[in-house]
Amino acid sequence: MLLVWLYGVMVVGALSRSAVQISTEFGKAPLAYSLSAVAGVVYGFITYSLVRGGEKARRAALVCCAAELAGVLVVGTWTLVEPSAFPDATVWSDYGMGYLFIPVLLPLSAMYWLRRARATAG
Repeated sequence: MLLVWLYGVMVVGALSRSAVQISTEFGKAPLAYSLSAVAGVVYGFITYSLVRGGEKARRAALVCCAAELAGVLVVGTWTLVEPSAFPDATVWSDYGMGYLFIPVLLPLSAMYWLRRARATAG
């Protein structure tokens, strides 16, 4: 339940932030704001999959968590190596430092939980 709640908070945070930024200052940092919107959609799909339950949803959530982690690592590294590419922060900038590193810790926790739930069910 905690994972669902945390992902729900991240959905609201990422989508609301990106919606405001895209609608008011998209020209300032289109890549950053678009990536925040993508992060929000990914969080939403993971939340839906966790709530839905079942083996197919569990596998979909696991794949999305792995993609999310890859995104956090790529974007986090990119923002450190080439900060000029991101005139404004994304949800995944600096490995999610603006979100208390939840963007990097959440997929790791979710993947651990999803794999553990699979082992106990099977």
